[in-house]
Amino acid sequence: MHLEFYGAAGGVTGSCHILRMGSHTLLLDCGMIQGGRRDEARNRDPFPFDPAEIDAVVLSHAHLDHSGRLPLLVRQGFRGPVYTGNATRDLCRILLADAASLAARDAEYANRKRRQSDDPVEPLFTHKDAETAISQMAGMPYRQPREILPGLTLVFHDAGHILGSGIVDLSYRSGDGSHRLVFTGDLGQYDTPILHDPALIEQADTVIMECTYGDRLHRDREQTIREIGDIITAARHDRGNILIPSFAIGRSQELLYLLGKHQAEWELDRWSLFLDSPMAIQATRVYWEYPHLYDEEATKLRRAENPMPLVKNLRLTASVEESMAINRIESGAIIIAGSGMCNGGRIVHHLKHNVWRQGCHVLIPGYQAHGTLGRRIVDGEPSIRIHGRDYAVRATVHTVGGLSAHGDRNDLLRWLSGFRSRPRVFLVHGEPETATAFCETIRQETGLETQVAAPGMTVDLVPLQSSRR
Repeated sequence: MHLEFYGAAGGVTGSCHILRMGSHTLLLDCGMIQGGRRDEARNRDPFPFDPAEIDAVVLSHAHLDHSGRLPLLVRQGFRGPVYTGNATRDLCRILLADAASLAARDAEYANRKRRQSDDPVEPLFTHKDAETAISQMAGMPYRQPREILPGLTLVFHDAGHILGSGIVDLSYRSGDGSHRLVFTGDLGQYDTPILHDPALIEQADTVIMECTYGDRLHRDREQTIREIGDIITAARHDRGNILIPSFAIGRSQELLYLLGKHQAEWELDRWSLFLDSPMAIQATRVYWEYPHLYDEEATKLRRAENPMPLVKNLRLTASVEESMAINRIESGAIIIAGSGMCNGGRIVHHLKHNVWRQGCHVLIPGYQAHGTLGRRIVDGEPSIRIHGRDYAVRATVHTVGGLSAHGDRNDLLRWLSGFRSRPRVFLVHGEPETATAFCETIRQETGLETQVAAPGMTVDLVPLQSSRR
């Protein structure tokens, strides 16, 4: 039994790990590499394994850095099932279709710039590839075991990250013994709106654990809510707009929830609110269809509301024409738009029309990867380049860390403390400095044997289990 690390080892995006058991091979996630152009160009590199040899995939959740190369895997020969949560399958219908459209547009743009003698650029994958990948998905509820390969049983537990996100719990039995591996996927914060806390697991031999925020603490939830209220008040005083670059799945729904809950307190009737993202609009409707996955507070609010959304004066602007009309508003608009790291989507157009205005406020509600436009804004660069033109950044920029869908250092340690066994821990999905710092924290706080995974690293799991007998 061997574990191999590929994507999200030594970085944050492109989650991809392999578990080999005798003649069977399982892939954990197949995510897209995100960031700057050089990073994203690596998505075209050949897989470091033969897609046709993969017997099955287990997908932790829908975000593209975990699911985004599944259509490419299918295109290159994978024919097996993809086991995932029911809500994840529904959200992937939205995300993978959008990714296919972006891939087609990127290829078209590249071909326009190439000489006629050059070979044309093909899209990374097509809509047909995405549809095929979705057709291979087998949805599973939480806490219901299923044998997915001979001797290998899968259980999903709630990860509390986005709707349908799962902690992957794999138990393998063979004539040589047994081994239990737990893969966190992405773990959410504790005590956040809408979703349940990450489920605790008591037994494992090996843990693959994300550590995106393993070296820092998020702002207190109540402080975060007060900060959002203060930003809205300041923007109203400055007579500007508020731009919120947001991930279509997870972050946008939490923002809508908070705006709905605090609409009177924040005097939102004075504002025009826009959810300007076709994908976020579709995802919000999926969220609305899974109330059994909500926490207690969200369940009560859901029962009290029949229509969607909760915010009374919110406009869902799906069409391009509606989105373009927003840019004629110079003040009094709160605009939630993708992409979450400002490296594409409608938020880029809103930045072009607003970021140079002194009255504008930009609310950054989540992680911004190195190389992205969002990261340059957060890092305080005086000007940013959009569509070949430089724009001075005169807007006030706010980084609101308390809204992250990832747990911080204390959340991660709290989850890890739930084990009664003494698993060996491998850290993934973190910047190198963050992973190294969190590795040392785990060793000091828990005494667990912990290692930062590196790309291409292979681990023999059977001796780990045998050594504890």
